[in-house]
This record gives sequence, structure tokens and C-alpha cells, in this order.
Amino acid sequence: MPFQIINGDLIAMKTEAIVNAANSSLAMGGGVCGAIFRAAGPAEMTKACQAIGHCPTGQAVITPGFGLAAKYVIHAVGPVWRGGQNGEPELLASCYQNSLNLALANNCQSIAFPLISAGIYGYPKDLALQVAEKSVTTFFAKDPKAELSSCLTVFLVLRSQNLTS
Repeated sequence: MPFQIINGDLIAMKTEAIVNAANSSLAMGGGVCGAIFRAAGPAEMTKACQAIGHCPTGQAVITPGFGLAAKYVIHAVGPVWRGGQNGEPELLASCYQNSLNLALANNCQSIAFPLISAGIYGYPKDLALQVAEKSVTTFFAKDPKAELSSCLTVFLVLRSQNLTS
């Protein structure tokens, strides 16, 4: 299974898709989201996101990458951490699964994720990392012919400070 956890800059990744830790209104935010909008071209990305309108928590949508090296941006809306008893792990896992499905549906051979929900949404970083790893490995394990592993490379891009609370 081609899955790597690396220390780096998500926006600089030379993958076909990068994942934006988006808000449900798909508006330019801070953190990873704001950096992606700025690098892609804020006006173009805003217009593309406004055309979609809304994305529920746990779901994902796709836009062009515009000025990014990536061909696509997959906008995944992670849950806000409320103690872990309100479906947060399932919603976070759904973000990864739906993003991977979109990457495959758009014939992407590579995708790079941030640690979704671990920023301003307050998801504990160690728990978010566990969900990310399990979600990706489960996604690949569900492929009975192991075809996914030969056509999609997945990166989880962290910065060293992502792993400290």
C-alpha cells in the first residue's frame, strides 16, 4: 500500500490532488484552508466553491487546483471536536474515505492530506493521526483485488508542530 506520512508543506506537494481542511460553507478560512486559497488564487477558488455552495461535515467536494501544482483540490469538512462522544471519529474517517473516493473517481494517482480537524477545529492531534492512518489503511484493505494500491499513492503531510498539542 503506497501510504506515506511525511513532514512537509502540503501546498508544495507534487500530487494530482491535495485536500483542503474546509469549512461547510467552503469559504476561505485560516490555517491550511487560507493557505490553499491564497496559493490557488483566492478569486478563482472562491468562485468555484461558491458554485458548489455547501458541503456537510464528513463529506468532500472537488474543484480545480487553479494556481497550485495539484490539478485538483478536494475540500473535506472535518468535525469540530466536542469531546469525542458526538460522532467525531466517524465523521473524520468519512472525510478521508470520501476524499479518496473523489480522487479515484477523478483518476488521480496521488493525493496529499493535511491532518484534518486538528487545527482550529480542536481535534486532538494524536487522535486525529490515528483516525487518518486507520481510514487510509481501511480504504486500501477494502479493495479485494488490491487494484487501489497500484494506482493511488497517499501522503499525509504533517509539519513537526502538528504532532505537539
